[in-house]
Amino acid sequence: MLNILTYGESILTEKANEITEFDQSLQRLIEEMHEAMQRDHGIGLAAPQVGTSKRLFIVGIDDEPLRVFINPHIVASSQETTELEEGCLSFPGLYFTVVRPLAVDIEAVDMHGKPFRISADGLLARVIQHEYDHLDGILFVDRVSPSKRKRALTHYGRMLKM
Repeated sequence: MLNILTYGESILTEKANEITEFDQSLQRLIEEMHEAMQRDHGIGLAAPQVGTSKRLFIVGIDDEPLRVFINPHIVASSQETTELEEGCLSFPGLYFTVVRPLAVDIEAVDMHGKPFRISADGLLARVIQHEYDHLDGILFVDRVSPSKRKRALTHYGRMLKM
């Protein structure tokens, strides 16, 4: 069973490595990530959050089928942005309003190595951007102003001591 790493683990701030092998171990990693995401009531999870430096994330919103993004690239973002509250499984209990593009186009490969491209908007676009950031070592608190970030990390530190 995979555990989700929390803020302070160095892998969360490092750029993840490209995936080159599409084998049973990758399939097993995806299944274990899905279990961990469901266990912690998330809607997205990136491989670095479970201690694996791989360019892989999954998205599971409501009753939709699980989406797997391997070696993804956001190829277009809308000019229009939206502000919504976000949380992160690596910052349990911490929520912040983050500004992100309303829509994105992303290219990736699936778990079998087959390339695909999708256009996403709304919640799916937001989750894709959030998880994509994890692959580049960017945390959602990095997307708020420096003063809000400082307050967030101070608050998070206090929460951990409780």
